[in-house]
Amino acid sequence: MTLSKMDLSEKFNFNFPTQIRFGVGVIEELADYLKGQQLNRPLLVTDPMVKELDFFRKITSNLSRQGISVEVFSDVHKNPVKTDVVKGKEQYQSTQRDAIVGIGGGVALDVARAIALSINHHRDLFVYDDLIGGDQFVTEPIPHFVTVPTTAGTGSEVGRSAIISEDESKKKRILFAPSLMAKMVLADPQLTMELPPFITAATGMDALTHNIEAYLSKNWHPMCSGIALEGIQLIGESLEKATLHPDLRSRSKMLMASMMGAIAFQKGLGIVHSLAHPLSSLLDTHHGLANAVNLPFGLDFNYEVAEDKFDQMALMLGLNRKEGRNLIAFVHELNVKLGLPTRLSEIGVKHSHIPTLSALAFADFCHPNNPRPVTRKDFETLYQAAL
Repeated sequence: MTLSKMDLSEKFNFNFPTQIRFGVGVIEELADYLKGQQLNRPLLVTDPMVKELDFFRKITSNLSRQGISVEVFSDVHKNPVKTDVVKGKEQYQSTQRDAIVGIGGGVALDVARAIALSINHHRDLFVYDDLIGGDQFVTEPIPHFVTVPTTAGTGSEVGRSAIISEDESKKKRILFAPSLMAKMVLADPQLTMELPPFITAATGMDALTHNIEAYLSKNWHPMCSGIALEGIQLIGESLEKATLHPDLRSRSKMLMASMMGAIAFQKGLGIVHSLAHPLSSLLDTHHGLANAVNLPFGLDFNYEVAEDKFDQMALMLGLNRKEGRNLIAFVHELNVKLGLPTRLSEIGVKHSHIPTLSALAFADFCHPNNPRPVTRKDFETLYQAAL
């Protein structure tokens, strides 16, 4: 829909996120920020890998040196589940914390946000699932919540939702409410410099998928569409360098593009995410990697209904005008350049998995916003093609 075609009798709601401090070294402001809010007992939520990195130790040391009592929670799964959140809530309460600071990638930030929700909301966690109307029960205050991204992928730092899986079935649930938005985001590109190439590539392709699918989403949100295009351009300029020859400029562009993708996808996502989510649920595949492998196939499926948008995205990625069809090959070749798998068989998928994957994909919450309707048979065909 364009402004010239819109029904002027319709009304729309647009939402954009919280205060962001962006730049090299902004992490050094964390202690002063907390003290300025009269907070001195934060729970730092991260993952087991980040907990052992030098920059994380430096953060905790700096906080302690400035008189802030630090408690760290890092007992989280690669794809977070409800018991991770329950354990985090118990640690927050037993150690009498007064704030939550999420430090890490999408896993740590999703768990941190879910813990923040749970502190003053005592029903079963999944009662608050947005897909069953659970957001109506998010009525109590949320502890002061700060996010510090260390990857350029999910953009969870600027989000209002957390995706947490059921422990047994691994079914993904969405916890959502505007009040779950961080009060402050400290986005420091320096913190992404220790990421190894493979994770940089996989999370970067996640950011690219967010921007592309948001732009293609059938929902109407022209501000998000513009942000998505800018995010696509930034990723085209920086992802390969950030992965293979990283410097602060390329990492800065990727961190900004990641946040832009997360802002843009409030417009909606699509078929690629519905293909990717079951791979994480069933096979514990890294989410960004699952998106990377499926992205060319999802693009091929959508091309016939969005040729003009493909042309615009191709232009943002440095291709010539009217070369939207070449975007599919461009993404495939980008995966190769980044050293990522290009086939599902390379990440452990077997023919026997396809029926279950297809059922989960068809039940997923993302594809209803896809520009082209998707059937369960379509998912089977796409998984077969990507195998």
